[in-house]
Amino acid sequence: MTMRRGVGLAAFDNHQRTAQQYSDLGSTILQTHISELTDQLLTFQAALKKFAQSHADEIRSDPVFRSEFVKMCSAIGVDPLASSSANKKGSFWAELLGSDVNDFFFELAVRIIEICRRTRDVNGGLMLVEDVKARINSVPGRPPVSQEDIVRAVNTLAPLGHGFGIVRLANKDFIRSVPQELSRDQAVAIEATQALGYISVPILRDNLAWETARCIAVLDDLVASGLVWVDEQARPKEYWTPSWIRQ
Repeated sequence: MTMRRGVGLAAFDNHQRTAQQYSDLGSTILQTHISELTDQLLTFQAALKKFAQSHADEIRSDPVFRSEFVKMCSAIGVDPLASSSANKKGSFWAELLGSDVNDFFFELAVRIIEICRRTRDVNGGLMLVEDVKARINSVPGRPPVSQEDIVRAVNTLAPLGHGFGIVRLANKDFIRSVPQELSRDQAVAIEATQALGYISVPILRDNLAWETARCIAVLDDLVASGLVWVDEQARPKEYWTPSWIRQ
């Protein structure tokens, strides 16, 4: 009995030592891989910095070139607008290209806020990104902006709270400039307006199989928030999006 117990304990000790050796080996391999990946990332970032400095003018003035540059940044895990952990003086772009490029998106965000606030009475705080882009690019003497620029600029406003954000409806991007979030029913109803420009209780009831009370509640909420305008002369009542009315 004593010999069996001794053999069992020795085998257990050997198993523990082997397991520890495998664990140590795995940790060594993991650290080696991490070190290699870190070196590769630093190499990519250095190359990206050199590229950015060489093509600063194109990044500032060409929205397509700017978009491709941002994609390169994202591919190696660099957020151009986020502060660098190694340098707290400013963003990645500010370090590479100067504060004017860093300020580009924040200045664009201010222009977007101004446009959304001026038009809120007629669109209820939900405006197509395409419309915002058209308004900004209509001003002569300013570098053109793309839809990606506008989306990225709106995203920089996230720390300010829930006042501004991007909402995707019917495969189109809208800027939401009101504090309240759209409910699921409201979002579906707004999507439905993209086909004809308006909706009605029968349209929602027949196409979505909603109860009449549910349709009325959703439409009343949209009217109250200014996202749709009601045509009370139509029979049945029609609820129009302001953008279609302007067209």
